[in-house]
Amino acid sequence: MVKKGIKTLMAEANEVIETITAKEAIAISGNDDVTIVDLRDIRELYHEGRIPDSEHAPRGMLEFWVDPDSPYHKPVFANGNRLVLHCAIGWRSALAAKALHDMGLENVCHIDTGFKGWKESGGEIEEVKKK
Repeated sequence: MVKKGIKTLMAEANEVIETITAKEAIAISGNDDVTIVDLRDIRELYHEGRIPDSEHAPRGMLEFWVDPDSPYHKPVFANGNRLVLHCAIGWRSALAAKALHDMGLENVCHIDTGFKGWKESGGEIEEVKKK
């Protein structure tokens, strides 16, 4: 039996993480000190496209790619940039932002409405082709 459901997890995350709107994310997306991180499954990227210049980090690998002590660490997550996380609608990214907050990262936020909000706010999208 579930002792702590998704509603509780989301509420706990939202108490400690920074949330920005899609329009705010669009406004800062070209900044050199900002890295937009797409947490969606690769199939979602193939189907819907992605935010140009965003980094793809599947949700299941994020903590491993962020931690410099992990054998899976990716240097893009250690460059000091503000990490702007997003998923499809903002749920996975809220939980991911909380996980990174719990790891001690302070310069992390998430887009409240995710990729859906980005598109609806007129954000640029590029096609992702299968490799």
